[in-house]
Amino acid sequence: MSAEATNPATPGPVVPAAPRRRSRPRIDLRRLGRAALLGPASRGRLPDAIGHVVESHRFHHPDADLEPLRRAYVLAESSHRGQMRKSGEPYITHPLAVTLILAELGAETTTLTASLLHDTVEDTDVTLDQVGDEFGAEVRYLVDGVTKLEKVDYGAAAEPETFRKMLVATGNDVRVMSIKLADRLHNMRTLGVMRPEKQERIAKVTRDVLIPLAERLGVQALKTELEDLVFAILHPEEYAYTRELIVENASRADDPLAEFADAMRAVLRDADIQAEVLIRPRHFVSLHRTARKRGRLRGSDFGRLLVLVNEDADCYAVLGELHTCMTPVVSEFKDFIAVPKFNLYQSLHTAVARDDGQVAEVLIRTHQMHKVAEAGVVALGNPYAVPPEEQTAPDGERVDPTRPGWLSRLLDWQEAAPDPDTFWSTLREDLAQDREITVFRPDGGALGLPDGATCVDAAYAQYGEDAHACLGARVNGRLATLSTVLRDGDTVQLLMGQDPASEPSREWLEHAHTPAARIAIQRWLAAHPGTDGPAAGTDDTNTGPAQPPSDGIAPRPAPDAPAPRPDAPAPRPGAAITVVDRPDAGVRLAGCCTPVPADEVTGFAVRGGVVTVHRVECDAVKRMAEAGRAAVDVRWGDTTECRVTLFAESFGRPHLLADLTEAMALEGAEIVSATVEPPSQQRVRHTYTVQLPDAGRLPTLIRAMRDVPGVYDVGRAHHQAPPF
Repeated sequence: MSAEATNPATPGPVVPAAPRRRSRPRIDLRRLGRAALLGPASRGRLPDAIGHVVESHRFHHPDADLEPLRRAYVLAESSHRGQMRKSGEPYITHPLAVTLILAELGAETTTLTASLLHDTVEDTDVTLDQVGDEFGAEVRYLVDGVTKLEKVDYGAAAEPETFRKMLVATGNDVRVMSIKLADRLHNMRTLGVMRPEKQERIAKVTRDVLIPLAERLGVQALKTELEDLVFAILHPEEYAYTRELIVENASRADDPLAEFADAMRAVLRDADIQAEVLIRPRHFVSLHRTARKRGRLRGSDFGRLLVLVNEDADCYAVLGELHTCMTPVVSEFKDFIAVPKFNLYQSLHTAVARDDGQVAEVLIRTHQMHKVAEAGVVALGNPYAVPPEEQTAPDGERVDPTRPGWLSRLLDWQEAAPDPDTFWSTLREDLAQDREITVFRPDGGALGLPDGATCVDAAYAQYGEDAHACLGARVNGRLATLSTVLRDGDTVQLLMGQDPASEPSREWLEHAHTPAARIAIQRWLAAHPGTDGPAAGTDDTNTGPAQPPSDGIAPRPAPDAPAPRPDAPAPRPGAAITVVDRPDAGVRLAGCCTPVPADEVTGFAVRGGVVTVHRVECDAVKRMAEAGRAAVDVRWGDTTECRVTLFAESFGRPHLLADLTEAMALEGAEIVSATVEPPSQQRVRHTYTVQLPDAGRLPTLIRAMRDVPGVYDVGRAHHQAPPF
């Protein structure tokens, strides 16, 4: 929080003031730290020093009560009196600058009050109890949250814990993070007095942690300036070159963007559409990326055109007129109004071209959309205020406008992650995502997922940890594996098993792209370390297939999972089967042939004294006998309960899977796990592991499955199943 002096390399103001329906002078925030802010703080009147804050706040909230701001400033100024920044300025200039940043974004009074006080508890003798007694529980909570954030170690070694601590400190109120982002922005603006290595360290943390967070919270005004400040520190040569390009373009006699803007105003005026057409210069990083993408820049590449209207319908009216009267670049059209981005952003994107090759990008949005695009969650008010009726969820629960879905999920992830490294690795992947897709459930609901998400991700997004029981999916009506990559607009029906103890597969991690899915799977695997082992299809002597445990119940393989592993700890023998000569020996039932009571069986000893049990007609028995392995005498116990693996082959048709599983349920079979192979030449292969209360029901179950229309073969597994 203490940083320092104005950085001479700090980028100048590139993006103009956010357009307003009412005009007012623009406050240069970058000069605020050098302004003479301290003035009389007489009791009962607003101090002169917070005049800029009050002006900005009144613009967004004309009826706001300013008394808390007055009292907060008086307390902050008296507490910080005598403290100086490294630049030589009175320390009070820092909380004032941070508060002005938030006031410009439209933050409400409680946030501004907490912002003025955000350093008092950490750097002065003021206590949290004093803050609470004077300003109430909300302000106390926010000041406490920001104070905790300041204690987070941003060093490289602490990276995995950084976000977790930030989120715990933030709790359920994003206003804490808003104050932190504004605080970091002012410190980045005044970083010049620090040593170059410290500037670089702070810039890297800002780039890796805070800029992605600002993006997720939709606070584009803070995000873009932070990007430029980091760019100036970490890439000074590229920054200087980009600055030269901007200066050179500003000296041009002609301005293609101004000509485009004039033409658009004429088109919209003729169509009787009330709209503002503004030129929005690109910030440094955006222009640098454009230059790398396109090579030589044209005059129209230095900015974009922003069209502001009053109503949502006007956005589409503007789009229609522009595409009718000008030449559209169809590939550049995106509709983020119908499908908003994950960070609340809404706008229509398009581009129009001229005969000379100049192309202008156009953003079309309402004034309210623009406010949210610039300020994100900061512009959406107090999360404790009673929301209007239209902000109530269908299930009757309140919708918190300052808790976008991404942040709500993030708070859940940090609680569920088994360890900081797991949370950090999945979070870094999520932060790298810059595009979302929308997939639809059969009931008409929608799921927002990152680009590249699979059916595994959809399952955990819809069902949480209950997705462990997912058996497969239908994508656009066709059976699909859980590894299927989803596309924007797909309809996904997830097929769920009924066993509450169902287990996920480690292989699912290879197909999971969302933190929710990865953390849930890793959490389960961490809690069940004995469920995984070497690849299926081998035992300890490499002469036979993998074997399930000896209690008469094979392990429950999840969808897409390999067969049980041979080196898993062997349980004590149960009533299902007994080794005649060694009644205390551990036993596993072979996964290759899944013997059940009444089958004729034999056994073979493997390393560790465990006995694997096979049906006598199993091919593995022949191989082990040829290898000179001695058979062990085994026999069934009293129980008739069994678990068995069945395969079914069928022709593809609608509702086949539903009919097949219904037939199995009617015969008393509990489906423990299942895999479904993608259709090949209209044929589908299913593999099911089922639990039966009586092995005598197995023939009846197989007949019932064969009677399902479209099923042409059902049988017991005799060999290791082919991979799916």
